[in-house]
Amino acid sequence: MVGDVPDDDAVLLSIGELAERTGLSVKLIRHWSDVGVVPPTGRSAAGYRRYDARAVARLELARTLRDLGLGMAAIRDVLDGRHGIADVAALHADALEVQMRTLRVQCAVLRSVATRNSTTEELAVMTKLARLSAAQRNAIIHQFVSDVLGDLDASGYREGLMAATPDLPDEPTNEQVDAWIELADMLGDPQLRAAMRRMGEYAARHAPGPYDEHDVRAVQQVTDFWVRRVTEAIDAGVPADSPAADPVVADVVGVWLPMQEGGDLRPGGDGEDARSQLLEQLEIAADPRAERYWQLLCVINGWPVRPSLAAAGQWLMTALRANPAPGARAAEISAVLGGAARSGPEEVSRAYARVVAEVAEIVATVTADRFDDPTPCAGWSVRTLLNHLVYENLMWTSLADGNPRTDFTADHLGDDHVAAFRASAQAALTAFDRPGMLVQRYGPAPGWRLVEQVVIEMLVHGWDLAKATGRPTDLAPDVAARTLPAVHEIYRALPRTPGGSFAPAQPVPAEASAADHLAAYLGRNVSWTPRG
Repeated sequence: MVGDVPDDDAVLLSIGELAERTGLSVKLIRHWSDVGVVPPTGRSAAGYRRYDARAVARLELARTLRDLGLGMAAIRDVLDGRHGIADVAALHADALEVQMRTLRVQCAVLRSVATRNSTTEELAVMTKLARLSAAQRNAIIHQFVSDVLGDLDASGYREGLMAATPDLPDEPTNEQVDAWIELADMLGDPQLRAAMRRMGEYAARHAPGPYDEHDVRAVQQVTDFWVRRVTEAIDAGVPADSPAADPVVADVVGVWLPMQEGGDLRPGGDGEDARSQLLEQLEIAADPRAERYWQLLCVINGWPVRPSLAAAGQWLMTALRANPAPGARAAEISAVLGGAARSGPEEVSRAYARVVAEVAEIVATVTADRFDDPTPCAGWSVRTLLNHLVYENLMWTSLADGNPRTDFTADHLGDDHVAAFRASAQAALTAFDRPGMLVQRYGPAPGWRLVEQVVIEMLVHGWDLAKATGRPTDLAPDVAARTLPAVHEIYRALPRTPGGSFAPAQPVPAEASAADHLAAYLGRNVSWTPRG
């Protein structure tokens, strides 16, 4: 039995009966008969085609092979015994894999076009890029490196770039194809070329030797160390432009220094020269386009993609600028904080009471539905700002009590932000009113300087909260006016760069309030609105 048809050559079927037996249409069977897939056994007296039982089996096999995508010529070869079915199946599977790879690339290009909202001209370029061979892709990278570095004597850097070529797999994901298209487009960016050239020039001056995998791994280990150390500092709330960042800088310099060529810096150890060169190295390497270049190569090649180093790098560069030599920032602050009070220590304590009371009024107007609203502090929501205001009170209270707290990242609001702020303010008032606190020495500074600092914090962050919630920003005008000279004195030398405590000073109308002037000096845009 074959296909439930008796294996009897004497039984001849008309084309209609054959169609009924197989479920195929008469038209299709006639076509397949014409091309030799199922030739008729004979013809009737009237000239109509007749088929024997073997035709049913041939048609069923032909249909199966056709459903798998084989062409009619391959099907005839199998049916006629010229090729074994296993050989034909293997060849067809290979062909299908090629087609599927092509389709995957086409799909990835189309998705990239949709994501980028590309033009028809860009579509043509992207399609061409996606179809390039490995040798053609490598040639593009090699030409880029040659154009950028020219005749620079930086063999190690050059060889490193040449070695990292885009190896798009046979079956790339949409992300890999998109990464290759983005990378190829980036190669013409003049700013990327300038950044890579600066890195090559630095390498030519400081590391002109040949490419060495051991050196590459060592640099990777140093990078892992400083990123981890800086991230710990960021998580702990250590300001990059404060003396508290100095030990972090010292740790990083201590690990980085032995890696430097020639040893010119090593005899002197951690010092101004070493920190200056490390800062130069970081500034040259800190280009977002160059970082993106390497990230895209990792995606294309299926390598792990390192998270962006931008935040950690900005913090470390700011820390190096603020602490250009061991103890430098601490010495600056000691010199500033050692001066006498302009209006008496008790006046500073009364100023805090005045400002914190006005900020408490603003805090009391904030409802929970405003917690996710933006604020002038970039990246901070209203809730984050409220939490910081409470923490500032708690932190300066702990300093006044001689037991500094370190729970910078904790939630200090709980379920009642108003009660939390009032409690923290009362704790600070109690600590600042302790007899002798204002003249007690805290390192280089008298106690009233601690109070002065929290007055500044309340003024600027109270201003932020007022702006974010649509309240008047003219906080304690007389206090703000008296505090502004101290703000200039304390923060004048700070680097106003990404990673620092404050953005560059912003313009402000001459007739603006003292609080607006103070906020603008500390990097706030006085024209800021919640909608930008």
